[in-house]
Parts: sequence; structure tokens; C-alpha cells
Amino acid sequence: MTQLKPRPTTGDLFDIAGRGSTVGREVRGGITTFVAVAYIILLIPIILSGAKDVTGAQLSIPQLTTAVTLSAALTTILMGLVGNAPFALASGLGVAPVVAFQAAPYMTWAQAMGLVVLEGVVIVIFALTGIRQLIMDAIPTPIKHAIGVGIGMFIALIGLVDAGFVGKGAGTPVTLGVGGHLAGWPIVVFCAGLLLTFALFVRKVPGALLIGIVAATVLAVVVNAMVPGLKWGVVTPELPSQIIATPDFGLLFDVDLFGGFASAGFLTATVVLFTLVLSGFFDAMGTILGVGEEAGMTDPDGRIQGIGRILTIDGLGAVIGGGAGASANTVVVESAAGVGEGARTGLASLVTGGLFAAAMFLTPLAAVVPAQAAAPALVLVGALMMTAVRKIEWDSLDLAIPAFLTISLMPFTYSITNGVGAGIIAYTVIKAARGRLEEIHWLLWVISAIFVGYFGIGFIEGLVG
Repeated sequence: MTQLKPRPTTGDLFDIAGRGSTVGREVRGGITTFVAVAYIILLIPIILSGAKDVTGAQLSIPQLTTAVTLSAALTTILMGLVGNAPFALASGLGVAPVVAFQAAPYMTWAQAMGLVVLEGVVIVIFALTGIRQLIMDAIPTPIKHAIGVGIGMFIALIGLVDAGFVGKGAGTPVTLGVGGHLAGWPIVVFCAGLLLTFALFVRKVPGALLIGIVAATVLAVVVNAMVPGLKWGVVTPELPSQIIATPDFGLLFDVDLFGGFASAGFLTATVVLFTLVLSGFFDAMGTILGVGEEAGMTDPDGRIQGIGRILTIDGLGAVIGGGAGASANTVVVESAAGVGEGARTGLASLVTGGLFAAAMFLTPLAAVVPAQAAAPALVLVGALMMTAVRKIEWDSLDLAIPAFLTISLMPFTYSITNGVGAGIIAYTVIKAARGRLEEIHWLLWVISAIFVGYFGIGFIEGLVG
């Protein structure tokens, strides 16, 4: 008699034990990532709806909210099932402003989303042909470590700025709070949540980040009820009048693939497409390398396990995001919050994706968590990712200067792509200046030239125009 093979368990499917995790950690990590990135559900619609296309049309916030949550759910679940990685995907904050303020003024929204879909197609082709992995492998290991550290500083700064702990200064680019002082109950909520999260984490309390977010949210709701009129930012922590809202799928498949080239002109549309590809490509690459290392998914050479599948899903994320009308989806840096909570496999992504799907119907609940409650998790994860700095050979100027530029320019310019580009250019030039041409992978010359064009695109447009 033929014996039936036992059905694979959840652990077998995701190799949870092999990656040193547990189902409980994966679930907590998935929830934590969702809570940390839930602000995207509100912020991306605000960015996109605040712009007008060439016809003067504006997008609907309810439709955008549905598009953002639907596309994030689909791509994050795909990442969990196919990529088996604890990476959430959602509309990228680096790409949405390009769509809203560089593409839309010259074409219709359908044509702008068409360029987003084309961006995804280009990135998928790069992934399937191995070009994207070749580029990642060409980057020196110390620069990969620096990318992780830079992302850590970047997401910590995002948390501090979103919470209002860091702001624009009168005589300085940034300052403490507003005008050099911390004031107001929202800051108290952030500080209380941050200290509680630190205390729980160092005592190795399971679910420390999630407990900190939930506790800070409860405190924010109470404070907001007792002291009305407080300024919290994008999200005001109020108990919703209703829990369930009906999704609006009006933007789904409203895409014109090539119309943007006719409306905006070939050069303008090509520049926008180039910016989208470069931003999506290197933002995701930096995030995958940095968060993947933190999740223990790298080999001694800094290569990520299953990188081909991960990169392909990331490219598909842009296609799905553009097709849904939500801008390009990409791996989000807030995935580091779930990794900090212990997530190591695709099961965490299934949890996060499921919560995104639920958020299509539970948008009022997603609007309860203010930035001041989610930010402590980002600050702590930034501190944890900073520990990779010890792996960089600071005694070697060939590595120290490119690493420094990579790390510093990510938070200073609010862009992962800028940090990656500056580090690669500096590494290539310094090695060449010292006559160590054999240490420069041939592809780094190509990447450096592309980044020179990227940094000088404004100057080039001025010359051409």
C-alpha cells in the first residue's frame, strides 16, 4: 500500500526552525511591521490626492486608500509565499512624490500610473535576467554593511521627525522639537513610548516593540480625549465612530501604459521613468540588504538567501501598485521593526499582508495609531541596525570614506538612493585614484556613471531644455 506523505507544517513551508524563529515570533513580527507601516495607508493618499494632473483632475482619498491597502496586501503576501522573507511591501514614499509632482503635471493620472507599471516591468526584467543580482553582488561587502547602518539612521530619523522630536530650525536645518524646545502632549506620548519600549526590550520581554506601540497608542487616545485640539500630525488618535468601511475600487486598472510619452513628450516622460526606476531599484536594494542582514539572511559575502525571488517580487510590486492606482510598491524600511521583533521568514509577511487586506475594510481602526506611538519602534530598530558599523574597516580610507558618505547621506538627504549612489561613486573614484583598478568590479563603473547622471539630472535637463 502506498503511504501518503505527511502534509507539510507551517514550519516546513517557511523553515521557521531553520532560521532560528518560532511561529509566535513571526506573528508578532508581522503585526509589528504592519503597525509600524500603517501610516502609509493614510500618508500616500494625502500625497497623491494633493496633486493635480495635466487636466486638473485630483484623485479621491477613499479610492487611493483602497488602492494602497489592496496592492500592499497582494505584494506582501506574494513576498511571504514566494520570497519567504519578512519584508513588507507598500507604496514607496520615495516614488509617490515623483508620480505626484514630476509625472502628473505633464500627463493624466492613468498615464502616470502607466509609467509606474513600466518601471516595474523594467525592474522585473533586471531581476529575471540576473542583472539586478549582479549589481548587488558587485557592491563591496563593507558598502553593504554601510547601507544597513545608513538605513538604520534613516528610519530612526523618520521616527524622530514624524514624532515631532526633531524639526526644522530657524537658523539651522534641523533642531530639537519646534524652535529648539520640546513641548506638547504628543511629545510626552512619544517619549513615554520610547522609554517603555527601551525598558521592555533590554529586559527581553517578548513583543516589546508591539507592546510599546499599543501602550503608546492607548495613552495617546486618552490624552487626546482629555486635552482636545492637540496637533498630532497625519493621524489623530481618536476612537472611530465606525469600524467597518466599504472599499472603493474605482482606480483599479485605470492605466495608460504609453500615453505619457505622447502627452509629456518623449524626453520628459523618459526622465520621469528613469527617476522612477533608479529610485525604486536602489531604495529597495538598500532596504533588502540592510534589513536582510539584520534578519540573519546573509552569507559571509553579504548575499541574501533567495535574492532572485525577492527581487522579482519587488519588481512585481511596482507593476501591481501602478495597476491598482497606488503608485509603485516596494520593500519598506519599516520591515526592520518586525525583524527587530524576531521575524525571520515569509510567515511574518503573510501576517502583515493579511492585516493590509483587513485594513481595506477596517480603515477607521488603522487611523487610530499616531506617528508618536509608532515612532519609538523605528528609533529602537535604528539603534539595533547601527551595530553593523563595527564590521566596517574604518582604518582603511578606501572603505571609510565611501562608508561614511553612504551612512550619512541617507538621513541627511532623506533618501536611501542618494546614500547608495554617493558611496559607490566615492569607492570607485578612490580605488582608481590609488591605482587599485583590479579591486573595482567592472559593473561599478557603469553604476557610478548612472549615478552621476542621476545626481546631475537637473543640470542635464537645463542644458537640453
